[in-house]
Amino acid sequence: MKTIKGPGVFLAQFLSDEYPFNRLESLGDYMSNLGYKGVQLPIWDSRIIDIKLAAESQTYADDLKGMLRDKGLEITELSSHIIGQLVASHAAYDDFFDSFTIPQMRKNPKARMQWAIQQLKYAAQASRRLELQTSITFSGSLAWPFMFPWPQRPKGLIEMAFNELATRWKPILDEYDNNGIDLAFELHPGEDVFDGATFEMFVDYLGGHSRANINYDPSHLILQQLDYLQFIDIYHDRIKAFHVKDAEFNPSGRQGVYGGFANWADRAGRFRSPGDGQVRFKDIFSKLSQYDYDSWAVLEWECCIKSPEQGAREGVKFIQNHIIEVTHKAFDDFAGGEPDEERNKRSLGL
Repeated sequence: MKTIKGPGVFLAQFLSDEYPFNRLESLGDYMSNLGYKGVQLPIWDSRIIDIKLAAESQTYADDLKGMLRDKGLEITELSSHIIGQLVASHAAYDDFFDSFTIPQMRKNPKARMQWAIQQLKYAAQASRRLELQTSITFSGSLAWPFMFPWPQRPKGLIEMAFNELATRWKPILDEYDNNGIDLAFELHPGEDVFDGATFEMFVDYLGGHSRANINYDPSHLILQQLDYLQFIDIYHDRIKAFHVKDAEFNPSGRQGVYGGFANWADRAGRFRSPGDGQVRFKDIFSKLSQYDYDSWAVLEWECCIKSPEQGAREGVKFIQNHIIEVTHKAFDDFAGGEPDEERNKRSLGL
């Protein structure tokens, strides 16, 4: 077994226009001083990384790594969540998702998609230059507006959507393969790949592509009322990244999984800071350690009550306290004997 690395922290939710949250150098100091050892970088914010330059320049990549290393930090992964969303987006969301791209690509979904694909390929190349193993993203969605089967879905609709989704993603995944990088999809409502069944469908349409993997985030699974521990048993060989994010589900006589269009604080299912929700992280860290997961445990702070500053302070200790220093010997080794084939034969009556 292997020991999980950490604590890491995803920087996206901490960015703001105020110091020290407005540039990578000062945000890195802030997180390092709290005790974090790794940072997950969102590629869509130029205050954090110039992803095109990181893809093309080894000098830039080395300087970026070196600056963070001087602060005691490693890069855990590059995140392309909102860029991946643009690879496949239903026309119903075009106006919403235009804010995810650069101004000259807005009001042009095809150009926006091509831009996003290029950004993802830059992320693959940059990950190689930064000597990373994994990048994380969203799948995007063509079928999500038809998630609930009423009115009845026309036959072949979902199959067509997943075939198109795989057609768009395969060249991207091939680029990640060419660069030796796994791409881990965060299973998330709003994406076509949102649970185990849809992930399996996606991989099937991709022909089993080895680089299509999972960013394990139990918060999205508990809010779907999915068995997030058995999920690890089923998909552990595809889990390449891990977000430590908590959630709670408190259904009532008025509201359940769908949330009643309420805001986050008033939903039956809502995100919480680690330790404040219902996710059984001790069991998660045990299972991931048992299955030899040896990458990072990364805090993704999203809480509808607690401040990000408190979440960051508490999150580093939470992850530290949950990482298991795995054993390299059995607890009953002291009672064992030396190998003896003849004795074994006698014991078996052979």
